[in-house]
Amino acid sequence: MKSGFVALVGRPNVGKSTLINNIIGKKVAITSDKPQTTRNIIQGIYNTLDTQIVFVDTPGIHKPKHKLGEFLNKQAYYSINDVDIVVMLVDASSTLGPGDKHIIETLKTIEKPVVLVINKIDKLKREELLPIIEKYSKLYNFSDIIPLSALKKDNISDLIETLKKYLTDEIKYYPDDQITNRSTEFLIAEIIREKVFNLTEEEIPHSLTCVVEQIKKDKNKYIINAVIIVDRESLKKIIIGKQGQKIKQIGILARPEIEILLGEKVYLELFVKTIKKWREKEKYLAEFGFNNFE
Repeated sequence: MKSGFVALVGRPNVGKSTLINNIIGKKVAITSDKPQTTRNIIQGIYNTLDTQIVFVDTPGIHKPKHKLGEFLNKQAYYSINDVDIVVMLVDASSTLGPGDKHIIETLKTIEKPVVLVINKIDKLKREELLPIIEKYSKLYNFSDIIPLSALKKDNISDLIETLKKYLTDEIKYYPDDQITNRSTEFLIAEIIREKVFNLTEEEIPHSLTCVVEQIKKDKNKYIINAVIIVDRESLKKIIIGKQGQKIKQIGILARPEIEILLGEKVYLELFVKTIKKWREKEKYLAEFGFNNFE
């Protein structure tokens, strides 16, 4: 039996959540084409008869503009120091930039295996891959380099086999049937947040969060009350939409996934609430589950 913890780090929108979902085989982290989708450390647990790998999906490392941004970076750096192996994800279709170099400089301060994953190779021609590998290899002595496509599920098995080489623990941290460490309330809130992302414009995701206020079982269905929190009245109007059509659509998209999660029918009631500058206020960051790491 071999086991261990693996942190996924990288710039926003390089595909960390897509990779972790396809490794686990179920959705434990929401995905979006908008950056900074992941807000919390999310563990996805990969189990086989002789292996347990706990993947830690972290917020994308970026230049923070508010206390929430500072918290997200702190979470990501905390995860690097608290795992056995680090996987740095980069986007093969994007230029190596200051954000990647900043992460690499941070990795130089740790003493543990670091595997480079070059994601989104489905967007490349074969001859374009080698120069990318050479470019990153000059910046850091990676333990291994794995090109893959998280979206197409290409070479994911190669990554798993590579990580197994570096596992040193010999105990099982979680039961075989557990695939994440997050609560049901958290997963429901994330599903709702993802649907808001998919139906709204670029500025929306960075200024909203979602909180499940109540889950109640009533005969053969669950009654769920959830609040979408934004920092401006104008955003509240966008999410509600004309005659409530947008928020109704959000509920329609979220409900089937929540029913799969709970295994029962769901009555979902959504509200939108404005809390000005919530991303800057310690009180609300703590209340909404964003706790500081010291």
